[in-house]
Amino acid sequence: MKPTAAIYLDNAATTRLDPEVLDAMLPLMTEQFGNPSSIHSHGRAVRTALEKARKTVATLLNTSPAEIFFTSGGTEADNTAIRSSVETYGLTHAITSPLEHHAVLHTLEHLAKQGVIQLSMVNIDQKGHIDLAHLEELLRKNQQAGAGSTRSLVSLMHGNNEIGNMLDLNRVGALCRSYDAIFHSDTVQTMGHFRHNLQQLPVDFIVGAGHKFHGPKGVGFLYVNADRVKINPFVYGGAQERNMRGGTENVYGIVGLAKALEIAYRDMDEHRQHITSLKNRMIEQLRAQMPEVQFNGDSADVDNSLYTVLNVSLPASDISDMLLFSLDIARISASGGSACSSGSSIGSHVLAALPGLDADRGYVRFSFGKYNTPDEIDYAVDTLVGLYAKEGKLV
Repeated sequence: MKPTAAIYLDNAATTRLDPEVLDAMLPLMTEQFGNPSSIHSHGRAVRTALEKARKTVATLLNTSPAEIFFTSGGTEADNTAIRSSVETYGLTHAITSPLEHHAVLHTLEHLAKQGVIQLSMVNIDQKGHIDLAHLEELLRKNQQAGAGSTRSLVSLMHGNNEIGNMLDLNRVGALCRSYDAIFHSDTVQTMGHFRHNLQQLPVDFIVGAGHKFHGPKGVGFLYVNADRVKINPFVYGGAQERNMRGGTENVYGIVGLAKALEIAYRDMDEHRQHITSLKNRMIEQLRAQMPEVQFNGDSADVDNSLYTVLNVSLPASDISDMLLFSLDIARISASGGSACSSGSSIGSHVLAALPGLDADRGYVRFSFGKYNTPDEIDYAVDTLVGLYAKEGKLV
């Protein structure tokens, strides 16, 4: 049966604002409107809300509030970690993978094009797994080179936003420490969905974006490991964020982010169980009804992947190029890759980097959230099956 409302299965792109979050934000959007840098009562009230939010985020991540800096989102946080560490420490070598979000890839490629750094790409296998032996080889070669800085910057994401692969932060972090490398991990997709204990994780930078865990858009944060690194600002201006990020803080966004993260941690086990059941439901139904279906990366390995993401590879067909449009007509919102580049004629750089991928097949990323239902999954599967049955692609 066709649903009465459109079905949203693109939660890796952005999530619906939680009503509790909106309730927390509203007073900062109306009554408490002062500038947090002002010393009068209006400003002090807002400063109190801002610092309370910082403490909430720090407590949930088991770190110090002094190590949390609020930004406009994950992209600015990634740029700050990368560009500021390169500049502050005079780094001349960086390592990343071809599967990273463009906030990381484009930043590093730009620095390499300018001649600021030499950029190395770590090898990946057919499933998109990072070759840790090759990573160590790259670290060792730079340390032995003896030209310029022998310290590398390593930037590898925790959970891939398109194929769901997870990185072992402890293992990679320990490897980076053994070569005195600075380790930045884009944790945008896993923040609010996995617990991060920063007293135990060997990372120097991680990031978060409120809209990925039912908070507001346009706000994020950067964690800077004060015991290991001290960087210059990326955005200059006033003395906001303890002289680390100029510009009046987006206080109602920050309060909303903190509330969203608090809710995510409070309800994480329940939501993970619910979302995992939806993902398993889709996998099982697709395998039963579409024998040629395949899944990219680790996304179908529910216990060892980003449980919110499923990347589906469908039979080669004339409708492959119009697959997302056809789903949209059926009132299903999904993605063919990273939504941050939607509207572009260029396909997914993540899928393109996977060796041996069949370019003629149809690819769609479904990403799930706490508001999705089993009926929505059933309808999405029935719609896909119906589209390919019309093309004679099911036997």
